[in-house]
Amino acid sequence: MSTQDETKLTHFDQMGQAHMVDVGDKANTKRIAIASGFIQMLASTLVLIQQGNAKKGDVLGIARIAAIQGSKKTSDLIPLCHPISLTKVSVTFDINEVQSSILCIVAAETTGQTGVEMEALTAVSIALLTIYDMCKAVDRGMTISQIKLLEKHGGKSGDWVAT
Repeated sequence: MSTQDETKLTHFDQMGQAHMVDVGDKANTKRIAIASGFIQMLASTLVLIQQGNAKKGDVLGIARIAAIQGSKKTSDLIPLCHPISLTKVSVTFDINEVQSSILCIVAAETTGQTGVEMEALTAVSIALLTIYDMCKAVDRGMTISQIKLLEKHGGKSGDWVAT
């Protein structure tokens, strides 16, 4: 059941002007967000990634570092995001040889006054874009899809898990 506050867009004031949400009165709590996304490619491209033979090097290792770096730059990329101090970012990749795809999962954590959903989503996006960039010379038809929040924990609104 939704309350009035849950159904309004928080990044607009009463006059409809965009603003950064005031989180000053919120409690510092542990907050966690987990996001995921896929990149699908040719089977031969996936083999290059698995063997470490891509022209630009260790694709998944570099994509992992890019994801972490991207999570730290979220407030620079998304205009109304608060800069936050991340306490942990973990990145995992699950290779599916049958579908010639890679699933990226990012968990971002902080102790603060606002959540880390955008940091987790940004990290997934940057990881998948990095894989694309590193492999585009052999496969320009790669498809990035299904970037989504899987779960969030902490804060006033509590826990949320995708169904």
